[in-house]
Amino acid sequence: MIFQRRFLGLLALVFIAGLFFTSCASKKDIVYFQDASDYETIKSNNSHTNKFKVDDVLSIHVSTLDPEASTPFNLFKGAEEGGIRPEQVDYIIDKNGEIEFPVLGSVKIVGLSPDETKTLLKERLKDYLKNPIINVRLKNFTVTVLGQVNRPGTYSVVGEQITVLEALGLAGDLTIKGQRENVMVIRDFNGTKVYNRIDLTKKEALSSPVYYLTQNDVVYVTPNQSAITSSALDNRASIWVSIASVLITSTVLIITRN
Repeated sequence: MIFQRRFLGLLALVFIAGLFFTSCASKKDIVYFQDASDYETIKSNNSHTNKFKVDDVLSIHVSTLDPEASTPFNLFKGAEEGGIRPEQVDYIIDKNGEIEFPVLGSVKIVGLSPDETKTLLKERLKDYLKNPIINVRLKNFTVTVLGQVNRPGTYSVVGEQITVLEALGLAGDLTIKGQRENVMVIRDFNGTKVYNRIDLTKKEALSSPVYYLTQNDVVYVTPNQSAITSSALDNRASIWVSIASVLITSTVLIITRN
């Protein structure tokens, strides 16, 4: 009788201990920038400027001191009604890396930054306009965060740049089962996929070529060994639960009969 009760208690203890050890993680697995010292100043030469890609959607607006002179260079949907200005038409970079601009025709801007695009258009417009003001904005700047994060999904970016840390922040940060030292960034260069990895446990991550993300980048957080083990255990969970249930039930029945 005493032996059977001890056996039942030992079985429960082993089960609880197994759950504990499969869920724990060490400090080195979850802490960012572990090699950065207190009050350490890190000067990074890492910089980033967005370059336009095929299929990017742009908003381009041309203005001058004479509104009528710049009107032919801005396209709008519909007609003005009741003082409400119609919506301006966006530009899509085609497979040749060009946009169809009013009056100017085809203008190749793939691989150019917003500032370089402004300079190019000003040069092309100098025969038509005096001191034009050109605003260029990328409208399809999104990044996708997948894998071991709390809120995977695709996020729109407000502004002209975003870091991998900011993107992970939008996704609610990594879960406890995400590999900080093995975060993958998948980048598209006009149809060619490039895979890069960044180690967020090291301060060198700040100098990584993928620390600053570009439009349509995909950030994938690889699962750690704990997640892989848990996945394997989950596939057999029903079997183990059934076995444990049978063992406990059998032991209880034996104790009751005795």
